[in-house]
Amino acid sequence: MDGNSFWRNEWKPLALIVGVFIACFYLPVEALQGWDRLHNAFWEALYLVRWYAEEHVLLCLIPAFFIAGAIAVFVSQAAVMKYLGPAAHKGMAYGVASVSGTILAVCSCTVLPLFAGIYRMGAGLGPAIAFLYSGPAINVLAIILTARILGPELGIARGIGAVVFSVVIGLMMAFLYRKEELEKLNSKIVLPDEGPSRRLWQNAMFFGVLVAILVFANWAKPAVDEGAWHAIYAAKWWITGAFGIALAAILVGWMKMSHIRVLLVAAAGVAAAVVFGEQPLVPFALLIIGLSWITSTDKGEGAGWFASSWDYAKKILPLLLVGVLIAGALLGRPGEEGLIPSEWVAWAVGGNSLAANFFAAFAGAFMYFATLTEVPIVQGLIGNGMGEGPALALLLAGPALSLPNMLVIRSVLGTKKTLTFVAMVVVMATISGMLFGMWVERGLPVSSLPG
Repeated sequence: MDGNSFWRNEWKPLALIVGVFIACFYLPVEALQGWDRLHNAFWEALYLVRWYAEEHVLLCLIPAFFIAGAIAVFVSQAAVMKYLGPAAHKGMAYGVASVSGTILAVCSCTVLPLFAGIYRMGAGLGPAIAFLYSGPAINVLAIILTARILGPELGIARGIGAVVFSVVIGLMMAFLYRKEELEKLNSKIVLPDEGPSRRLWQNAMFFGVLVAILVFANWAKPAVDEGAWHAIYAAKWWITGAFGIALAAILVGWMKMSHIRVLLVAAAGVAAAVVFGEQPLVPFALLIIGLSWITSTDKGEGAGWFASSWDYAKKILPLLLVGVLIAGALLGRPGEEGLIPSEWVAWAVGGNSLAANFFAAFAGAFMYFATLTEVPIVQGLIGNGMGEGPALALLLAGPALSLPNMLVIRSVLGTKKTLTFVAMVVVMATISGMLFGMWVERGLPVSSLPG
């Protein structure tokens, strides 16, 4: 290999080695040894991982994996191509994708298996991206909570912005990568469709039950102990259990799975609910294990359902773990601090300047927000001087993105498309924040907001 060929082919690994060597050579170990913030960042990373496991893996991600696996097995590719594919009617495709969050109410990580499922089944890039953004962003309860706690102007602006963002970003992504979408269309359109093994209304009810279990098991406690939202929260496990019974009936009646195994799992779940009434995660975990046993040992389509769900889990969970650790080390848990002091954030997002709005959108894109936690966090930042515009920018960028979320999106879309999507969200959130900040500064009424 001549010198020119070496530098042309090997400069990247060489630069990486040299960079790591210099960093190690000048590593300020003595200074870091007594730095409490570095020590705290280490523990915050571990605390965030534990909190994430307690609150989201069992209740959010695993049901989402089962839904994604069911999409791959029980939804025909022709149906996905018809309603969400590159050649689908734009109004229907983007309309369905942009309001999905009102049904799902999931966080930025829980939506990932669902997004990967519909995209790999043939959904167009634009509708899939609209779904990816809207899933965690257009959460009805979160928007209502925003209006109640942070003010109606911010709540209305967040609701309008989230719907508009999902459609605009989806259309822009589809336009930028239209050549690839055309190739995808040509390669998918010739694939045979075996036809559904059940009627459309049966599949719709099956998916409705799965989504209902996901939604009600994760129903968050509202700010006040009264009203319809609180009534649903008080009965959330009874409602989840009712949909669990419906799922058991579907497994036996429509999918012809072993009724003995389904009854055994159901009985074990009821017994666990009686014994561990104050710890609903125990029976829920037992039922998840039981569903895995039923489907993995099934001789029919259940085995394919479990295999597809497991494939999503083993690809996505490790990336999420790494992302949560990094996010915890840098920013800490909600209400705590990592390497980056919260005072820096509060100082950087004061006023309504371009820099403040950009920083709020950029920082929000890398932070991890569980469903509804962004509202009290923004409330605290506003109390420390955060401007109204940056608050909206963070609310539009934060719930839809996070560092763990980005790592998984990259594994599905690739680096180029992921960076484009993230950049669009940050830029649009920045612009929206500035416009909203100007609106508020001029004292215009809520009714004059566009849309």
